[in-house]
Amino acid sequence: MSTLSPNRLDPSTVSRLSTLLASSFHEDALTRWMIPDERRRTELLPGFFRVFVELSAAHDGVLTTPDGDAVLLFLPPGAEPDEAALDAAFAAALGEHVDALRTVAGLQAENHPHGPPHYYVSFGAVRAGRQQGGLMSGLLGELLARADAEGVGTYAEASSPGGEAATRRAGFERLGGDIALPDGGPLLRPMWRDPR
Repeated sequence: MSTLSPNRLDPSTVSRLSTLLASSFHEDALTRWMIPDERRRTELLPGFFRVFVELSAAHDGVLTTPDGDAVLLFLPPGAEPDEAALDAAFAAALGEHVDALRTVAGLQAENHPHGPPHYYVSFGAVRAGRQQGGLMSGLLGELLARADAEGVGTYAEASSPGGEAATRRAGFERLGGDIALPDGGPLLRPMWRDPR
């Protein structure tokens, strides 16, 4: 496993990781709720995930396998993104669908733990055909070892049964109730892991 630092995320790497995430989350309940039309989802998700890759990279929050077949994005304790710039970037990436993202982000902010310092995992993906091989467990384990060494917790919101299972295997537990998106939207499950 290897950590990619911000100055090593060249444009081709950013594009490759954004495409991997877009492919992995194309049928996820959250992205389907945000962008219901399949064709538009295919068009917009790479740009949407590019914003997340660049945000995480700016905070040294990108882990990937050496072959690039798995990626984990996160923010470290104390990271304070420029909210106005971030909103503008998402608006440019999502166009008319940005309000759905703003709804998600608002609900996430209401439920986000504000107590102890923690790492915040945003997204993880493994290339099709490479799942169930331990790649994500390895990346998550690398992040958790860092969190443990620093004595801080780790927080994530699972948007799928697979995401919840991956976090539970790594020692996460539910944190409060689910985050329910409006209009019959999917549930996000807040998950927390104390340092060990």
